[in-house]
Amino acid sequence: MSTTTAPARASSTLRHLALQRSVQFTAALWIAANVAVLLVAEEALPFGWPDVPGSTVDHVVSTNLGLLWIFGLMAITCLLTRKRSRPDLAARAPEFAIARRETLLLLAYGALGLIGGFVLARLFGWQPFGLHLAGSIFGTHEHVAPTEAIAWAAYNVVVYVVLPLAYFRRKYSARQLNLVSSDRRGDTLVIVVVLLLESLVQFATLTTAFGQLSTGQYLVGLPLTFMLYLAGAVLPAMVFIYCILVPRFLKLTGSTATTVILGGITYTLLHVWDAWTVLTSPANWLLSIIFLFFTYFGPGMMKTVLTVRTGNAWTHVWAYHALAPHTLIDTPHVVEIFRIR
Repeated sequence: MSTTTAPARASSTLRHLALQRSVQFTAALWIAANVAVLLVAEEALPFGWPDVPGSTVDHVVSTNLGLLWIFGLMAITCLLTRKRSRPDLAARAPEFAIARRETLLLLAYGALGLIGGFVLARLFGWQPFGLHLAGSIFGTHEHVAPTEAIAWAAYNVVVYVVLPLAYFRRKYSARQLNLVSSDRRGDTLVIVVVLLLESLVQFATLTTAFGQLSTGQYLVGLPLTFMLYLAGAVLPAMVFIYCILVPRFLKLTGSTATTVILGGITYTLLHVWDAWTVLTSPANWLLSIIFLFFTYFGPGMMKTVLTVRTGNAWTHVWAYHALAPHTLIDTPHVVEIFRIR
């Protein structure tokens, strides 16, 4: 019987992570990005973020505290799943050459999806379609029309959910695509704990839907927000990244840490058209790119950890996406879009 203590195992894991080049490179880039923001940005960032006010220094501090919180959630997820049999996601991917080809084609397809979302939305005078509806989370952007919101959700669910599943479900089983649970009780425990903790933090640090709306607005707005963002943001991320790409990342890299980092990068890039970005100068371009990663890289990694540790892409949907943040935070925005009274 092993006499290794939990602190010793944790210390060994941290040392192993610290020695991986992908982790070292990512940490160096994160530090460099922090320095760049402090050198380039003025006292206030150029983004209009009415729901998250503060100076440049405030946002840098909160970004890094937020990343520490995500690391804490990752540790809690690992703790909750420590006694479970680790799912072998790499074995769910095809052999190396096929996995590499599929991954490259998927990434190219994702880029084309973003380009198509840009062109289609601009034809109608809308904000380009990325993984977030204009005005999400930050409360930035002029009023979004109901037609725009519905078109955004429809485009994303077709491009990132329906078409990829139609192709990959012909070749791979639901288990190979991380669509089924091997431990429903364990997954439920992870979902409840992570959702509760994340919701409490969002109540404490962000402007949520509660206390802002009337009873009628809650009754209509909450389910409408849930369904709109499930189609437009949650399921697209789940299927495209966590069902299909994550097992292939793991197959190609052989590293869980690198897979988690790649999951965070991919998730960030799918938000490249976020409406709050400001592209009026080289400095604002740089700040926009940095804050896209500051905003989405950590959550993208957390979603990957939930998938890798449980082998079930649905776990992150309920624990860390559909309810918190989107339903919790974006319901007032949807109520305004559809003029719910």
